[in-house]
Amino acid sequence: MDYTSAPRPRHERSSFKHLGHLKHLGTYFHRYGWVLAFAVIGLLVTRILDAIVPLFMKTAIDSLADEAIEPNVMWPAIGIMVVVAVRFGIFVFSRRVMRRVSISVAYDLRKKIFNHVQFQGPGFFNRFGTGDLMSRAINDINMVRMVVSFGAVNIILFVFTIATALYFMIDLSPELTLWVVLPLPLVAIVGFVMARQMFPYYRDQQEAMAAVTAFTQENLNGIRTIQAMAQEESEIERFNRVSTHYAKMVYRTTRYNAYVGLVMPLLTTASPVIIIFYGGSLVLSGEITLGTFMAFFSYMMMVVWPVRMIGMSLSMFMAAAAGTQRIFEVLLHETEIEDTPADNLPGEIGGHLEFRDLTFSHQGAPNPTLEDVAIDVPAGATIALLGRVGSGKSTVLKSAVRLVDTPRGTVFIDGHDICDYPIRDLRRIATLVPQDPFLFSTTLQENLTYDEPERDIARIWDAANAAGLSDAISDFHDGLETMVGERGQTLSGGQKQRATLARGLVRDAPILLLDDCFSSVDTETEERILSGLARLRGGRTTILISHRVSTARHANRIFIIEDGRISESGT
Repeated sequence: MDYTSAPRPRHERSSFKHLGHLKHLGTYFHRYGWVLAFAVIGLLVTRILDAIVPLFMKTAIDSLADEAIEPNVMWPAIGIMVVVAVRFGIFVFSRRVMRRVSISVAYDLRKKIFNHVQFQGPGFFNRFGTGDLMSRAINDINMVRMVVSFGAVNIILFVFTIATALYFMIDLSPELTLWVVLPLPLVAIVGFVMARQMFPYYRDQQEAMAAVTAFTQENLNGIRTIQAMAQEESEIERFNRVSTHYAKMVYRTTRYNAYVGLVMPLLTTASPVIIIFYGGSLVLSGEITLGTFMAFFSYMMMVVWPVRMIGMSLSMFMAAAAGTQRIFEVLLHETEIEDTPADNLPGEIGGHLEFRDLTFSHQGAPNPTLEDVAIDVPAGATIALLGRVGSGKSTVLKSAVRLVDTPRGTVFIDGHDICDYPIRDLRRIATLVPQDPFLFSTTLQENLTYDEPERDIARIWDAANAAGLSDAISDFHDGLETMVGERGQTLSGGQKQRATLARGLVRDAPILLLDDCFSSVDTETEERILSGLARLRGGRTTILISHRVSTARHANRIFIIEDGRISESGT
């Protein structure tokens, strides 16, 4: 798999349309509206206090320069210290509130993504890889949290600061104010033009980060295969390529940000130069006092600094927009399998399972995976599905529990369309044991009782006996409390498969669907498991999938599937 991608075309840099992605965040920030408003008001107050300090400074300087009165700088100095202390306290408190809100929003987004992923179908996971989803849920959300929590507030503060400073500047000297603001619109325009090009840079950077995460996750999952094939050096080389591509994307973004950070201060030097020369001449001519000049210069810097930061703030918004777009590509992905339960469903489940001319196609497949599949499984019966790899056997079982988007009117339990059952209830009625065993990184008992941890211990041992796992459990030093490791790596392939089967059996569902669960055990062990299964299940409905003809001997009826169709059936 190629984990690198080419940079995005330049036409994506032509406007601020990508900022529209940020609108999706409104819902998440809205719930903290009052807290946010309180924090923003606090930060606005700090800007007002900043504007008061130059007035104290003006008073102190003018009193020193005026020979007609006795100099008095104590009260202005006290005033400055009080203002600075109050300002510091309000600022720290408001920023802490903002940080808590941003953390809460990040928590809400991660929880939303996790919840959303739990109910997605196969098409979703074909589009989004595991590593990519992890990157979106961690890296992209972190970017949005850091940028939006400060960037959005900074824009408000910039506007308010400029307005406040201009008010005091006009009051001190309207003429000087006019000269100061003349070059600033040009600075703002340049900042906008430069910032509009940032979106594809950040988007490419985030996608490159996702590629590194995806590659690392895949590599660690397949580390045993890599070592068995002696491909460590090859994987290191591949990782270096992916990591180098990410470094190039980061460097490209950083280089452009540095360029913005260089150009904007250069453009804003015009205003201070004007003040020094023109304002200085006014002081020398006596038209304004030295205190007025110093206060005016302070206010001018309060204007210049936000204007200088406009480009950087907008580039931060572009970073947030890139992260937001990737987050909501996941959250706005429609669920393939709709849960629309009907009323008046039966309370007792007999276990009669029927497939009526089931036709199903995987998304993007040129031909149907299943076509006119008709299978009638009476309550309590055991049937076997045989066929070559890729013939559609597993899809038949997945359609029975709606792990694929089963067409309405094609699969029935006790005469009721399975689409009328709540999906959660349907998967309790019919338990599917998949062909690929998966165990969680916890104890063996917690794996066997995954859906209901408080199950009776006798029931656990009954299921373990039926699955042929009880002897292995007895051999383990910690028995059922044995830690199985990530993906069950401390167990053999056969033990993992039998543990997965036991987990399905312990549920005692009316319908049991076994998808080639005996491929990792020998025929003798398989025979013992099938005999134990018959004793434990009694008159419960069971469908077996196997490549072994010997497995079918335990079935009441056998169906042969070829190319998605039932080609033969018999006993």
